[in-house]
Amino acid sequence: MTQPADDLRREFGDIDIYLFDQLLRGRITDAMRVLDAGCGGGRNLVYLMRRGCDVWGTDASEQAIAAVRRLASELNPRLAARDRFRVEPVEGMSFRDGEFDVALSSAVLHFARDEDHWWAMLREMWRVLAPGGLLFARLATTIGHGSRVRPLGSRRFIMPDGDERFLVDEAFIIAATREIGGTLIDPIKTSVVQDRRSMMTWVIRK
Repeated sequence: MTQPADDLRREFGDIDIYLFDQLLRGRITDAMRVLDAGCGGGRNLVYLMRRGCDVWGTDASEQAIAAVRRLASELNPRLAARDRFRVEPVEGMSFRDGEFDVALSSAVLHFARDEDHWWAMLREMWRVLAPGGLLFARLATTIGHGSRVRPLGSRRFIMPDGDERFLVDEAFIIAATREIGGTLIDPIKTSVVQDRRSMMTWVIRK
């Protein structure tokens, strides 16, 4: 006998719970064209693939793109075209301007090498979003652990769990939202994981 968790994982994969919240609130619909920028193996795309949504993805890792292509073949062969999931970095995507209604960036931006790299990734995702499009991002932050992270320069820090990441704070994200001409559609939210890290949810409209 299957358990609820098994059924949920089969239907939704290991989806980011905060992305699931956006689905529940109707902000991502079947009619939208969705890009997962830095998609990894496609953990956030399982439900959308099952529904036959128009999903696309990029990742710098060949292994990750091979995995997401296999996933697409299993869940919805219509989505298995090779150019739909592309081996390319977020800051250098080959999609046209304004091509997507939604851009997902889950645990990607905090791998930026420095501020220039972070801005390059953000501006590229913004470029491929259509007017009125939604950018959903989850990224590491100093909020909640400000006194326990060790700065290395260029906004890179050692977090309490020992990982090195590019970390943002509220002022930085508010300024970035203003700089690209976006509008916050949710308050910035932060999850603080004891003795490990803090993760921010940033959702803006173009």
